[in-house]
Amino acid sequence: MTTTMTMSAFASRVSLAGASASRATTASNERRAMRCGPMRATSRARVSSSFAATTRARGDGGVDGVIRAFACARVRGQAMTRGAFAREDGETDAAEERRRRVARAPPRFSSTSSRATGAVDELKEVLNQSISAMTTVTPPFYSEGVIEDSETLSDYEVDALVTDDAVFNAEMSWLAFNWRVLAMAADESVPIFERLRFVAISARNLDEFFAKRVGAIKRQDAAGVENLVKRRGRSVWTPALTLQNVATEVERQVDVQAALLENHIVPALREHDIRLEHYSELSEDVQKELAKYFEEQIEPVLDPRAIDPCHPFPFLGSLSLSIAVEIEDAFKQEKFAIVSVPAPLDRWIRVHKDSSGDDVQRFIPLEQVIEANMEKLFKGCNIVATHVFRVTRNADIERNEDEAEDLLEMMADEVRERRFASFVRLEVQDTMPSYIRDKLVDSLDGITQTDVITVPHRAPLGFGSIDSLPVDFGMDVSLIYPHWAPRTHPRLEQVRGDERSIFAAIRDGDILVHHPYVSFATSTQAFIEEASRDPNVLSIKSTLYRTSNNSPIVNALIKAAENGKQVAVLVELKARFDEARNVGFAQRLETAGCNVAYGVKGVKTHSKASLVVRREGSKLVKYVHIGTGNYNPSTAGIYTDFGLFSCDEEMGNDVVNLFKFLMGHHYQERFSKLIVAPLRMQAEFVEMIEREAQNALEGKPASIIMKMNGLDDPTITAALYRASQAGVKIHLIVRGICRVRPGIPNVSENIRIVSIIGRFLEHHRVFRFENGGSPEFYMGSADLMRRNLLRRVEVIARIYEPKIQTELQEMLDACLADQVLAWEMGADGRYYRTPASRKVADNHQAHSPGKAKLMKVSATEGLHEALMESTLLSMKRRDKRVNVATLATKKIKRVDRAPKQVLERAPRVGATPQVEVPEVSDVSSTISASMSSTETTRPNFSDVINASMNESIIMSRDELL
Repeated sequence: MTTTMTMSAFASRVSLAGASASRATTASNERRAMRCGPMRATSRARVSSSFAATTRARGDGGVDGVIRAFACARVRGQAMTRGAFAREDGETDAAEERRRRVARAPPRFSSTSSRATGAVDELKEVLNQSISAMTTVTPPFYSEGVIEDSETLSDYEVDALVTDDAVFNAEMSWLAFNWRVLAMAADESVPIFERLRFVAISARNLDEFFAKRVGAIKRQDAAGVENLVKRRGRSVWTPALTLQNVATEVERQVDVQAALLENHIVPALREHDIRLEHYSELSEDVQKELAKYFEEQIEPVLDPRAIDPCHPFPFLGSLSLSIAVEIEDAFKQEKFAIVSVPAPLDRWIRVHKDSSGDDVQRFIPLEQVIEANMEKLFKGCNIVATHVFRVTRNADIERNEDEAEDLLEMMADEVRERRFASFVRLEVQDTMPSYIRDKLVDSLDGITQTDVITVPHRAPLGFGSIDSLPVDFGMDVSLIYPHWAPRTHPRLEQVRGDERSIFAAIRDGDILVHHPYVSFATSTQAFIEEASRDPNVLSIKSTLYRTSNNSPIVNALIKAAENGKQVAVLVELKARFDEARNVGFAQRLETAGCNVAYGVKGVKTHSKASLVVRREGSKLVKYVHIGTGNYNPSTAGIYTDFGLFSCDEEMGNDVVNLFKFLMGHHYQERFSKLIVAPLRMQAEFVEMIEREAQNALEGKPASIIMKMNGLDDPTITAALYRASQAGVKIHLIVRGICRVRPGIPNVSENIRIVSIIGRFLEHHRVFRFENGGSPEFYMGSADLMRRNLLRRVEVIARIYEPKIQTELQEMLDACLADQVLAWEMGADGRYYRTPASRKVADNHQAHSPGKAKLMKVSATEGLHEALMESTLLSMKRRDKRVNVATLATKKIKRVDRAPKQVLERAPRVGATPQVEVPEVSDVSSTISASMSSTETTRPNFSDVINASMNESIIMSRDELL
């Protein structure tokens, strides 16, 4: 239950927390020094001791006061909790730990908690206030060495701004993005089960963040690169400092995740008869039923392992849950064992109805059932205590492609090696005794005290699985977002019914499909599937980076090869976390007779491109698809992406040359209508940015709008700063990490940065340059990240079709008008949802035409709701036009039979009526042309679905990281 406080009362509470913090410094620093090293402990002490003066100076503290209050009160709460377990005089280590176990907090999610001390309640009050603040401004709360003052940054040279970790650090920027994801879980306008999903998404993001980013930093730290990086810029964080700041920030996120679950989401779910129970809260009958379930379904799969000189520490898979067991044998000797929680078993067990016969859906985590029945695994022994923990292994494996004779074999080996990589994170609950934690740290290769993340006992380890609850929503649709079914693009409607070839539709003009508003199955998937069946298709070429299990795209390519077509597929084996799946796809395609390449040595192929060559009469026509997202029907339902279909000859030739580069030894820097990385993409973007700067200096129209997932390339960043100094209005819609800092006096005052987090994952990459009044539009697979521009094969296509340019412009305008899902970066590097930022947004719309109604609904109801409603409206208008066309056709047929009847009934005097009957085919083509050219107007939209990401995704996977 959320605690309500007035700002004055809250300020008083904050002052109390700040005053108490100095008394807690010694205890909190002791813990921090043990976990995080001396540097972080020192910085936390400084924050704690100065906090009271800061809050007094700020009055109620505003948003900053709330955020810093939480950071300080958390330290105070930890210190007071430690005080409750302080060692008594003359007490031995063993006696102290036994007493701690007795005094330890009750089980997670317990509704009958008896530990509600004044200190914990006070901490919850401050924490609840900070969660409320998260819907207005997101953390990070505080990081060692970060410069927030824009006036200070105005003294920096541009080159220092783009290299200084005090201005931008990739890891902290990524964690700030995850705060924005977590803020959706704090948003009470989001359906409650979707809020639960956002907690899970933020947790899965952290899993991959540690496996990928932290793993790479630990490699740098182990390699001793500290002295090398110091020469990079004015202020560069060492790997050790980065790891310390990351650990501090992650622990704060975990605290908020736990608080959201305990104080907000779980109680709200209870109101809907969905309960996350603890084993001790279940009735005796239900416990007996679970004990039987344990014996039949769980115990046979378990592998309890004793830890002693004869039994080495067991293998633990990455992201696996395990239980440390303290045992006392028949001779009263202390023993230690590990029980791994089997990954193949469902994490959440649905508990059958008890004798009360109510309709409550009850769920209990698998590890609790194992803990409750632990004595069955160690008969003859006394179970003293059990402690759940979780480990993460490094996924950043060093590879040497130059020495690999077979890339397929090398990647298969890497997948196997990753299972045994060093550990990068140990997650434990705050009730785990220090000597058990130390034992685990000593036993896990690569783990130090800094790598231990302490999770509040009130929440389960591994939040990422919590949205996998097998809930039956029944008629209670308020728990989740209303169902959205993607529609078929109007130009492809007849293709769906086999009335017309998809290639005929593309010949009528380029087609832009917008997922997930437009169906992937009836557009991109249909394009490949029809090509596989069409007897006139001679060749199909495609790139695969990520796709789904049992992928219909892979199946269609295999079918095409079986039908005798020439099929060439580039399967990127180095797609992080999808290596094993892609190895399997490559082997299947090769077995079917496809020509398979594994990528370009030294770079990843991240481009999304397909080429279909079709014989039409005496010539060969090249049909292409260029996309911003993967050929993956699963993510196409939750990622926002564009796909372009075209049979333009120049673009077709470009794609032919692209596949010559990917599949053979063809090198070509410039293309007619494509920009390709790593050949010249970075250089061409810099040239276009500099052209805008020159136009601004010459008094010509100059502006830039870019939409992407991440921006961290220093060269691009420097070019944008200089363009801003020249007077170019720059709008950056960047969902994730962003190196650019807006609002720095005399540097970036003309730059605005927006991040949109919502029901769908914003994923498309679109770029607009004003070009002196003749705008240029581009779309494709590349973010403006250093890795994308220099270490990946990326493809961006220029858009020439005016109607498609209008579609892109409308989408960009709607993004910039959004005041529901959009966060705006301030000059301090934080992201805000405030009236001030909305006013800025309004001011920046003058240069962009757009559609007023679409922008209005985006501003009031959110981008995703606006585009869903817009899609529905266009479908209704299309259906209306189809009905009119059908009626016209029927009338024409009746008129076709009319002349004889008319002549028979005509007056005997006067001329014979002349009935002009147009050809049915002419009428149909005329109506079809009007359908494609008619511009729809936007409706007055209905109540908002405060849209947000829904992820089986993970989101994120490759794109988030």
